[in-house]
Amino acid sequence: MANKSTLLNPTRRTVLTGVAAGGALMAAGLGARFAQAQSSEPIRIGFQLHRTGIGASYGRWYERTATAALKVLNEGGGINGRPVELIFEDDGTDPKRGAEVVEKLTTQSNCDLVMGTLFSHVVMGSAPRADELKVPYLVCSEGHHVASGVLNRWTLQPGITDVKSQVQSMAPWVTSNLGKKVTMVFPDYAFGHDHRDFFTAAVAAQGGEVIKHVAIPPTETSFTRYFPQIPSDTDVIYHVMVGPAVLTFVKELGEFYGSGDRPQLFGFVDSLEAVDINSPGLEFLDGSHFWEGHPRYKQDDASEHEAFYRAAVGVDDNGASVSDPADVSTYAHMFSTWETLFVVKGAMEAADYQGPTDRQKVVEAMEAMTEMAESIEHPQGPKVFNGKTHQAFGLQSITKLEGGRLVRVHQTTLEDGYYPDEVDYTTMSF
Repeated sequence: MANKSTLLNPTRRTVLTGVAAGGALMAAGLGARFAQAQSSEPIRIGFQLHRTGIGASYGRWYERTATAALKVLNEGGGINGRPVELIFEDDGTDPKRGAEVVEKLTTQSNCDLVMGTLFSHVVMGSAPRADELKVPYLVCSEGHHVASGVLNRWTLQPGITDVKSQVQSMAPWVTSNLGKKVTMVFPDYAFGHDHRDFFTAAVAAQGGEVIKHVAIPPTETSFTRYFPQIPSDTDVIYHVMVGPAVLTFVKELGEFYGSGDRPQLFGFVDSLEAVDINSPGLEFLDGSHFWEGHPRYKQDDASEHEAFYRAAVGVDDNGASVSDPADVSTYAHMFSTWETLFVVKGAMEAADYQGPTDRQKVVEAMEAMTEMAESIEHPQGPKVFNGKTHQAFGLQSITKLEGGRLVRVHQTTLEDGYYPDEVDYTTMSF
């Protein structure tokens, strides 16, 4: 990972003239012991975790992935030679509670920074508190909230791409291969609204049209009543559902269409995260396509870094826990916690981080980052970080469900996902 920083290492303190030799030696000895004690103090990273609520399946795997990354990081010497601790705190996937968690991790648990958040409505509810506390807040989400400029300089998304970039890079393939008349089915909150807005625009740019938006409350448990809204002349159903009812959603969609003709299906794999695609009732998905940020099934061309990551996290070639094949991972998203933790390492070392008074330096060091090469630290693939917008850009995969596996049929380029900057956070005050 290229880690460019404009920060200068702090100068060493000089011994004042006129100090007696014995006093200077004593001061030097005390200083050395203080420095040694300081260097052995762990760096504490707070992790805002969706342990309960609609994000619980993601939270479970975010915790496992971050813990695995922590082990690799500490075995490699920690950060600036100091061990690192992760302190997890459940936010219930709730915006109000999320803000309280950011405060607790910062003021009570004495964390140096906070990371981990996935669901965009929790990010939106928590980021303002991070700004008030002047603590770096690193989200592992996909919403466009960071890069849109509506948040603050303390909030960054360096470990995963955002929805705008994802859908823009994939829309040309969808309209060229599946159809140009699209109906979108999405959750009715910030993340779903990003899909609605940006995929609609991306399809239009390819000469297609989103002919219907079907918004569904994220807490809904039954979906059949929404499906009659899908126009009969729809070429492609674009679905992106989240939460504990995703299996119900895809089963009911199959029951609605039965064995007759149906539109092509293109789903964000969110609709099947933590769900076994070979579950009874999902047979109708065979032959349909999905977006995956990180393919759940190990692909034939997987890199050695991908293999290392998969083994370290404890995920088999099918994307399930090595200890329980029924425990399916949230593989398309959870890499973001691994990669973000190593971005933190790079930024803290570039800033020569010593303690909370250096938090601003960490943000500035992160803003100076650019290219992140595929590596053990970045197993999902290469990325480019835009310090002005606080957003990472990476590769996306389109996979096809065939033979009980998701097989990649297309991979985008980094350039496919670029879009003009909408904000320059570096011009904002801290």
